[in-house]
Amino acid sequence: MGRVHLGWFTNFLPPSWNRTWSGRAADTWASGQFHINVARRLEEGCLDYLLLEDSSYVSNAYGGEFELELRQMSRAPKHDPMPLVAAMARETRHLGLVATANTTYYSPFLLARLMSTLDHISGGRAGWNIVTGGPNQALANFGLDQRAELKDSASAHDLRYDIADEFADVVLKLWDSWEADAVIADREADRYIESAKVHTIDHVGEHFRSRGPLNTIPSPQHRPAICQAGGSPRGIAFAAKYADTIVALPKGVEYMTSYVADVRRSLEEQGRDPHSVKIMFLVSPTLGDDDADARRRRDADRARVDERIRQRLSLMSGGDEDWSTYPLDEPLPDLDKTGQSSSNTFLRVNAGKTFRQALAEDTTEAVELVGAPETVAERMGEVAEATGGDGFLFYSGSGQLTMRYVDEVIDGLVPALQRAGLARTEYVSSTLRETLQEF
Repeated sequence: MGRVHLGWFTNFLPPSWNRTWSGRAADTWASGQFHINVARRLEEGCLDYLLLEDSSYVSNAYGGEFELELRQMSRAPKHDPMPLVAAMARETRHLGLVATANTTYYSPFLLARLMSTLDHISGGRAGWNIVTGGPNQALANFGLDQRAELKDSASAHDLRYDIADEFADVVLKLWDSWEADAVIADREADRYIESAKVHTIDHVGEHFRSRGPLNTIPSPQHRPAICQAGGSPRGIAFAAKYADTIVALPKGVEYMTSYVADVRRSLEEQGRDPHSVKIMFLVSPTLGDDDADARRRRDADRARVDERIRQRLSLMSGGDEDWSTYPLDEPLPDLDKTGQSSSNTFLRVNAGKTFRQALAEDTTEAVELVGAPETVAERMGEVAEATGGDGFLFYSGSGQLTMRYVDEVIDGLVPALQRAGLARTEYVSSTLRETLQEF
């Protein structure tokens, strides 16, 4: 078994703030200092990248109130990840820094310019996590109405990807509007830019128009790395076309193996090397001094089932569906299960269960990673080999991150992976894309 890529998934919202090991998180998170400290620790572990998820609304879909959403801190309060990436870049030297940007709320030119700037500031370590669409409550924050064609749930999913496809195409054209050697800095000729190597793109499409060129010079990666989390057939095709790395949910080894095969096949259809895109599965290991200690900690966490259910209800009610109207101890509602949304998938996967059972089991624990660092490292290697996946993104849950958990992974699990020959022990590349392509 070769090495696996490692990353971390989190967001710019409060970490755990009122538990024993929360430390001073409540005092430092809003300034970015807590997350900057996390980034420093991840770099000590030689992780590939830190991915910052994002959203742009406070949902009151659940019962018509903000109370559950804000008490669980599942989406708010949340600050913008873009300035945080710039701040992290100043405090790190090697760690990749990936920020989420939604194709509904940015214009292609603004996004292309912003990511190019971040790539310069970070020395070639910036990445864009592409997210498409959003619920009505998010659209309303930007003064946008739900498009008529998106009201048809059967076509909304694919249309969002069609729009994102053109958006990404325009962004790539803008990044390429400057040739790599356009900056000549010729002192004798008093000419900084070779203007013949800067071009308009003159894009006129179904959803976007842009003249170009971009007004930033080519960044270290020229095209900042791209991340995507496509799970549906349309999403996988989109990721295979544009992504350098893909985030996926670990819904059991059988599902993971099938998912990896689907991605590799789609990459081949796009004419790309099927192993050029790194597929990273989201995991939340429970670590302990020994296996028994880890199991005790896992069982204590599972005992907080009501808290977990409230968290999932809050997340699921981020869309336009009010899940508060469905009884927890009756079978799941017989709603449309054919769509590609996360709610449709949830209903399909958990058919026959009560709402309470499905919510309690809906975690990143589909592949159990519980034990001493050596035990978990061995299991991660087995899962990577069995599924053909490329690596893992660590995740502690929204509002649940503590520096103690980061330390357990970086000081316990990562060294165990390194001793087993499963993880890198040093950085040897200068850009995020090069780091992803090392193995």
